[in-house]
Amino acid sequence: MKGKIEIDRELCKGCAYCVITCPKKIIDIDKKFNSAGYYPAVCIRPEECTGCALCAEICPEIAIEVWKVEAPNKSEGLLQG
Repeated sequence: MKGKIEIDRELCKGCAYCVITCPKKIIDIDKKFNSAGYYPAVCIRPEECTGCALCAEICPEIAIEVWKVEAPNKSEGLLQG
């Protein structure tokens, strides 16, 4: 199963709890600051996300959303006769 992560740059205050918590180490702190002057977290390898949601659970600002994305069913679209 794959995951999809979305980090709200404007809510994130750059605490880096998600960076420390991510088991795949796919989150880092951005080099560009947001409108509040914080350096927010950014997902640097989204294709490696498993959807574990540990980052979202640890985020004190509730700035991270995670979805689980199911792989397409290989049998879909096949005609059975």
